[in-house]
Amino acid sequence: MENSATEKTVTEDRSGESRQARRVRLRGRLLIAAVAGCAVLGTALMLLPPSGHPASHAAAPAPGAQALTAVADGVPAALPGLAALIRERESRVRRHPRDAASWAVLGTAYAEQGRRTADAAFYPKAEDALRTSLKVRRNAEALAGLAALANARRDFRTAKSWGEEARQLEPGRWTAYPALLDAYEGLGDYKAVGRTLERLTELRSGPAVLARAAAVYRDRGRREDAAAALSDAAAGARAPAERAAYLERAGQLAFERGDREEALRYFREAVRADPDQRAAQAGRGRALAALGRPAEAVHAYRTALAQQPLPQYALELGELYESQGQARAARAQYGLLRAAVAGAAAGGVDEELVLGRFEADHGDPASAVTRLRAEWQRQPGIEVADALGWALHRAGQDEEALRYARIATDRVHGGGVRSAPYMYHLGMIERDSGRSASARRHLQEALRINPWFSPLWTPAAGQALADLGEVPEEGLPE
Repeated sequence: MENSATEKTVTEDRSGESRQARRVRLRGRLLIAAVAGCAVLGTALMLLPPSGHPASHAAAPAPGAQALTAVADGVPAALPGLAALIRERESRVRRHPRDAASWAVLGTAYAEQGRRTADAAFYPKAEDALRTSLKVRRNAEALAGLAALANARRDFRTAKSWGEEARQLEPGRWTAYPALLDAYEGLGDYKAVGRTLERLTELRSGPAVLARAAAVYRDRGRREDAAAALSDAAAGARAPAERAAYLERAGQLAFERGDREEALRYFREAVRADPDQRAAQAGRGRALAALGRPAEAVHAYRTALAQQPLPQYALELGELYESQGQARAARAQYGLLRAAVAGAAAGGVDEELVLGRFEADHGDPASAVTRLRAEWQRQPGIEVADALGWALHRAGQDEEALRYARIATDRVHGGGVRSAPYMYHLGMIERDSGRSASARRHLQEALRINPWFSPLWTPAAGQALADLGEVPEEGLPE
């Protein structure tokens, strides 16, 4: 019995030791697991992106998907993304030729690609795709795309027609309204511009709408409001290409008010955000020329022209060369301008405005008058009024020229934009028609708005003002 009790006690003691050992070992394993878990969690937290950027928790969407979002939202898209989107939609409509939505996206992407690259060959493709979409099914997306395409071609009457049809079909769809704003502006219908912007802001908010509002504010002479809206648009942009577009417009606005350094900063930032932002490269050329750095300005213009050969850039570069006494280089650029206008016309683009400006100053003023009269009949906007008035002046028809120059600078009828070139044109026409007092006032205003508005014409404005002399002192009437 004693042995049995002893064995039992020993067995219990051994069993107790075994349970205690197991508890110790279990605690150790739990501690190791907890430490390991904390290490893994800490590593994971270090790998996560900073808070405040929820979209970055997932992988960035493919370029084509980014472009699809941009096209659908009516905002600028990156060129590589547009190319990817075009390939994807071309493949899709081959498989599904009755997919009206895909045809509309494809046509709108073609139009945006043509606008960004100044390659007018994309425009007939865009029109074919958008009309195919309408044949399959009448839809507001295709109608709005046709309106945007017509604006890119500077055919504002057609843009107005398509845009109003899109609005009538779906009054609550906001994407038709930006195209209507461009169309009404091109046609000089400033009351319609105001109504359309008001309706757009009721339907939508965000960077794209702010940028559209900024353009209207600028045209009404509200430069501070325009600058604030563009700043907010750039801050709220969701993609680099979109932000770059708004920064480029902010640079334009800064240059127009004579702030060369700020304009250059905006243009540089736009190019950093999107190296394919060629309008910002041309803007850099403009600002660098104003800063007295012509060699850098020439390089910037050439970079822009290499990827976006717009006639306006060739005209500006040619005038820069001319201001430097490089007549041969200037003539080469003017030849490129003519070729670019012809190529654009083949794609249905109306470049009569820039061609008329060129002819007035560097070619045949009578031809410029003929071209710009026809342009005025098609689309009587402020830009055309200014160009036609200047062409008439260069052709020796100052009285009629004055009428159009006043339209371009008349706040009552929509010409509220504060433009140094417009004021320069008005002042020169007044000078040559014997209106010395008003000529002096408007030439001073041109140089006050932007003392560096053109490397070629700013010195001419200064010389004309010097020739007019000071305001004569006159005695009191008897």
